[in-house]
Amino acid sequence: MKEFRARCNAEGRIPQQARGEQLVSELLEAAASEFAEVGYDAATMTAISKRAGTSIGAIYQYFPNKEAVVSALRTQYVDEMEEHWMKLQEATSGLSVKQRTQSFVDAMIRFMVEHPGYITILDAPPDSKRDKETRDRLRARLANVFRTRRPSVSQEQAYRVACVSLQMIKSMNALCAEAKPQERLEIIKEYKLALTAYLEKRLLHRKEQ
Repeated sequence: MKEFRARCNAEGRIPQQARGEQLVSELLEAAASEFAEVGYDAATMTAISKRAGTSIGAIYQYFPNKEAVVSALRTQYVDEMEEHWMKLQEATSGLSVKQRTQSFVDAMIRFMVEHPGYITILDAPPDSKRDKETRDRLRARLANVFRTRRPSVSQEQAYRVACVSLQMIKSMNALCAEAKPQERLEIIKEYKLALTAYLEKRLLHRKEQ
């Protein structure tokens, strides 16, 4: 229930039963698809409710406006990404920094592919202080991932590298959106090469490069 309280705007109704929780999940899934397909500005609450197969009144029960939906999706995506990173840290603990870097890039790209609305959500105007805190938490978490095997890297540098890395991945979406399916795969390969090279350069000792 705590998770759903975080995903609903404070002004909206909090789901008290499994049925309500299921509806919120369906609404957020529909919203993510709508944002990915038409963009933030063109998306409407009416279109989201129609895609979810429910009434416009149902969505307003839990989300007072489009900004609240975006805020809930941001929180959901950041929570999911943090969970992926924690599992990745455990799964790659015995690997070299280079291997861990490549695993991280693969995981990030896979997350982008599986969540096509993610980039649109991040680029949408922030609705509240909580949205900024959510973005900062994601960057800080990624910085901590980078420092796990290289404590000698300062927190400031790790945070900077995290910001640049996320920005590189965000830019990949713009190119992929314009490309044909097969070309998207090639673009992803190019970004993997670029991001892996960047992270290795910033996070590896000279003797490891």
